Amino acid sequence: MIIEVSRAPDATVRELAVRSDLTERQAHRVLADLVEAGYVERRRVGRRNHYRVNEEQPLRRSSVADRRVGELLSALSR
Repeated sequence: MIIEVSRAPDATVRELAVRSDLTERQAHRVLADLVEAGYVERRRVGRRNHYRVNEEQPLRRSSVADRRVGELLSALSR
């Protein structure tokens, strides 16, 4: 999901769900978790939300905690 948010920060939750092969309800939960953990910032723009991935946030797993989200996104976008 975080990859799709980085690719389409202005997408609706429905669009992100389709792109991530999740139900809309699952996408809402995942986005809420990412926002709460600080990996994604949500900003209201008119009637829609704009999302921004916090690329400086460390990865969650202790074995890769020295790596940043931006590094992961960069590696996956190649």
